[in-house]
Amino acid sequence: MQAPGQPEEDLSGGFEHGGWAAANFDEVMDQVNEVAMVAPIEFLFGRKTYELFAAHWPNVGDDSPHAKLLNEATKYVVTSTLGKLGWKNSTPITGNIAAEVSRLKQQDGPLLQVHGSWQLIQTLLAHDLIDEFRLWTFPVVVGAGKRLFGQDAPQMALTLVASRATPNGVTMSIYRRSGAP
Repeated sequence: MQAPGQPEEDLSGGFEHGGWAAANFDEVMDQVNEVAMVAPIEFLFGRKTYELFAAHWPNVGDDSPHAKLLNEATKYVVTSTLGKLGWKNSTPITGNIAAEVSRLKQQDGPLLQVHGSWQLIQTLLAHDLIDEFRLWTFPVVVGAGKRLFGQDAPQMALTLVASRATPNGVTMSIYRRSGAP
């Protein structure tokens, strides 16, 4: 899941394959717009993903439905280093991340989504705070890089609730948690 969009997006760990998904993005973005980017939603970002999104989306303009949704939505940002968050409707989360995310999940409100944010996802997995996975699997093998489910991922059973493929072979799958394996 590391650096799908740009060559310089995330070079951590010596990763040299950034931009591996870019050739397939047009058809994937159609699915993302239909399935994932449907209001009302709020976002939960790790600091690095927030910085990438905040450097891009406010400059796109609200004539783009994607930009309008991202710019208007509430964004929660897990950070211990950022002071002021400049992107509109952004709120920092510091301290006990698991407790704060658990509190957010208990509130009535829009669907809370995480995009990217590998390190944050590992924390959410460790604390059993993910109810549903919306995954896009690309017909690309890069070998190295960050994994969504690494060797420390907790065991869990998932139920497939939807699946669809693009003409270029990217598969979207939505899984819900369904207990232990």
